[in-house]
Order: sequence, then C-alpha cells, then structure tokens
Amino acid sequence: MPELPEVETTRRGIEPHLVGRRVTTVTLRRPDLRWPIPREVSELLPGQRIEAVERRAKYLLLHTQAGSALLHLGMSGMLRVLPPDAPLGLHDHVDIALERGAHVGPRVLRFTDPRRFGCLLWQAPGTTHELLAKLGPEPLTDAFDGDLLWHLSRGRTAAVKLFLMDNAVVVGVGNIYASEALFAAGIDPRREAGGVSRARYARLAAEVKRILAYAIERGGTTLRDFLAPDGAPGYFFRELMVYGREGEPCKVCGTAIRQTVLGQRSTFWCPRCQH
Repeated sequence: MPELPEVETTRRGIEPHLVGRRVTTVTLRRPDLRWPIPREVSELLPGQRIEAVERRAKYLLLHTQAGSALLHLGMSGMLRVLPPDAPLGLHDHVDIALERGAHVGPRVLRFTDPRRFGCLLWQAPGTTHELLAKLGPEPLTDAFDGDLLWHLSRGRTAAVKLFLMDNAVVVGVGNIYASEALFAAGIDPRREAGGVSRARYARLAAEVKRILAYAIERGGTTLRDFLAPDGAPGYFFRELMVYGREGEPCKVCGTAIRQTVLGQRSTFWCPRCQH
C-alpha cells in the first residue's frame, strides 16, 4: 500500500497541474471503488476551480468552493495528469477533466486502481469527513514529538510498532517506515509501548521525521504497484535498512535480520541493534 511519502510524492506531482484550473467534466467508468462514489463528485465538482491540493494522512483532497473531492490510493491506486486523448486502460476508472491552462492544453486527472481498494468521496464545505475526523497529528509537524508518544503510550501493552502505526496516535507511519524508524531509534518493535522511555520516544519521533522527509525527497518507496505521477518509481527502497531483508546481514552490525508478524503485518528488526 502506498505510504505517506508515496502519497505526498503524488500530491506534489499533481498539484502544479491542478491548482487554479477549472474542472470541466467528471467521467466515472464505474459507480464505486472501495465504496460507492457519491453523486456530489459528478454533480458539484464540474465547473469548480481547484483551489488547493492537500494531503491529510494518506488521503488527498482537491479543494473547491463547492466542497472537496477526497481520494485514497488504496493498495494499487495511481493518479496521473494526461492529455484528454491518452489511451484508456482496463483499470482507468475516473477522469477529472481540466480546462486549458495559460500555456498548456486541456488535461485529465486519471485515477487508475486495479484492485479497487481506493476511494473517491466528497467532503462538504466547512465539514470534516468522517474518515478524517479522528486522525492524529501529521508526523512532519510540530504537533508530533517524543513527549506526545510518551504520554499516549502510558499503560499501553500493545507492541510499540503497532502503537506507532495507530492513526489516532500519529498519521501516515505505515509498515515500512515504522520498521525503519524503530531500527534507527534502536527500539525492538515487539516491546510494549508503555515500557519505552521518554528519551527513547524523543529519538523515535526524530527518526520518524527524518526518515519520512528523506523518503519524500527520494520519491517514496516502490515495492510492487506504486509509480509517481510522472511514471517514475520511487528510490528509497534501495536504502531500506531492515524492511524486507529477513536473513540478510544488518548493515550496521552484520547480525541476520529477523522477521515476525505483528498485527498481521510483516515486521523486520535486528536483534543486536534493537532492544
């Protein structure tokens, strides 16, 4: 599943092509993705000018005066800005057509989703969609730090990796980046969240920020399906320290990387560097 850096890469890729452009038509080639596509998308979005493209957690919002289109890429979704006559693929489910710009012709924002685990929903003006209402802070903001993690973890017996992946604690720290941040902070992912010290949470929060920011700079992590809007893969996957490296030597100490399953997700760690 695309994680926060992949979604932010997508946002940055499509934003210059969308902001300030008016939507001319919306073409829905099926009535649903993960959930039914609400009628507001096709009834209210056409004719509106896109004022901003925002990312909240792993969701993207196309803001207009009439409301906001809310998109999630699911496990295999992809957004691309294309000429209107670009050939259609089997899984090209949505086209949001954009008027001609000052120096470019008309374009379409095309949503491709082979597995249909993504979504296209609608957020009315002045409201917060229910999917966004209970989300924690963004990890790259000042609202997220070690003190927050320490306070929220008191009394928590869940593994610290699962705690870090809880969207009510902090958004967008998915499986890959949680594994990488815990390695960088030297924390065993299986430890109880409530047993991690304030000082170690301070380091963990700093590593989350550093690794996510660097992954965004590098274009995200390509594992299976994700491509950036320009069709280029991300490159951070070449620099992973533990994720997907079971049995391989740790790049720091040479100990074999181990794998287990936490919360139905593969978890990787170095038994010597993380404790």
